[in-house]
Amino acid sequence: MTTLPSGFARARRWLRDHPLAFDATLAFCVLVAMICGSFADPGKGHGPTFGTRTPEAFSVLLMVLAASALVLRRRHSMAVLAVTGGLTATEYIFMDPPAPVVMSTVIALYTVASRTDRPTTWRVGLLTMGTLTVAAMVFGSTPWYSQENLGVFAWTGMASAAGDAVRSRRAFVDAIRERAERAERTREEEARRRVAEERLRIARDLHDVVAHHIALVNVQAGVAAHVMDKRPDQAKEALAHVRDASRSALNELRVTVGLLRQSGDPEAPTEPAPGLAVLDELVDTFRNAGLPVEVAGADRAPRLPAAVDLAAYRVIQEALTNVRKHAGAGAKAEVSVVRVGTTAEITVLDNGRGSAAGRPGAESAPDGAGHGGGGHGLLGMRERVTALGGALTAGPRYGGGFRVHAILPIEARTGEPEPPGPAVTTGERR
Repeated sequence: MTTLPSGFARARRWLRDHPLAFDATLAFCVLVAMICGSFADPGKGHGPTFGTRTPEAFSVLLMVLAASALVLRRRHSMAVLAVTGGLTATEYIFMDPPAPVVMSTVIALYTVASRTDRPTTWRVGLLTMGTLTVAAMVFGSTPWYSQENLGVFAWTGMASAAGDAVRSRRAFVDAIRERAERAERTREEEARRRVAEERLRIARDLHDVVAHHIALVNVQAGVAAHVMDKRPDQAKEALAHVRDASRSALNELRVTVGLLRQSGDPEAPTEPAPGLAVLDELVDTFRNAGLPVEVAGADRAPRLPAAVDLAAYRVIQEALTNVRKHAGAGAKAEVSVVRVGTTAEITVLDNGRGSAAGRPGAESAPDGAGHGGGGHGLLGMRERVTALGGALTAGPRYGGGFRVHAILPIEARTGEPEPPGPAVTTGERR
């Protein structure tokens, strides 16, 4: 069974969806109220009496015309106000006592005030109030200070105030709704931006892992194939390095790809991201591959922030991989980790004699923006360092070789920086 409140709610919803039907219903109700009011005689001193008079045909015509005009109050609010106001003034001029045609003007004035701005409401409201009140006082048979005349002034004033209040509330609600929608769009855009940044970070990690370990596997596999027949013991040692490098690659790939798992997936990895704490292990893999690497100032004390620590490790990893791939035979590398004030400086030098065309960024981008054969290695390093507020340069050294230099801020970019001091190594030269 349909309850009474739900029936009212359904009817209200239907009227809201059909504004013309709502206005027609309102106009009919106003017409009924005006006709009922026209049967009342204001009386003298004892209040109004009903049934002592009947409206004239002319008054009924004016009431019907005024109520009919209210049907179009939303589409032509100013015109409807002018029509109803003119009909009301006509009633005051020619009929005594007048019929309450002013009810239609009150509704029309409310509509204008609720659908226009405040200055327009003030101008139109004062003009309507003044015109109708003066007409009632001048042409009516009652004294100018009678309650009927003052009632015209009061009702038109309240209609203007009520319409302005409704308009202000609508504007306030619309502003709140707009801010909520804008905030929702901002949250969605921020979520998409963070997803894109996370994808780029994972892509850089995958590139660093694959480029480093696969390069070592390729070198050791070539060594094993070369000495397999003549020196099987050295071939076994090279294959052991291949196994270690591949195992490390799989472990790091498992850690990186684990970031893409859903929260309910089993066996989610918990290993920490690599950093300068395992720099010795990274350097040993290159030494085992035949690249002499000397480390200076890599004691890693005090400990760097996690993001800076990971970026420093990846810069060194990518730079040494490029040395192994492009520097040529007999090349040596030197890694330096130093602190200068509130920054950490990472430097990777080599004395390789590889051709300029084979060196990443040697010709196309001396500042490290380029990369030979694909362009992702130095670009990835540069993006990592720039994302932390640092700077990276990479290019040929004077006299031969290549140099990669990264400056990473240790403190947050919003912190107040300390004045830079002399370069202090974080460890001893090895």
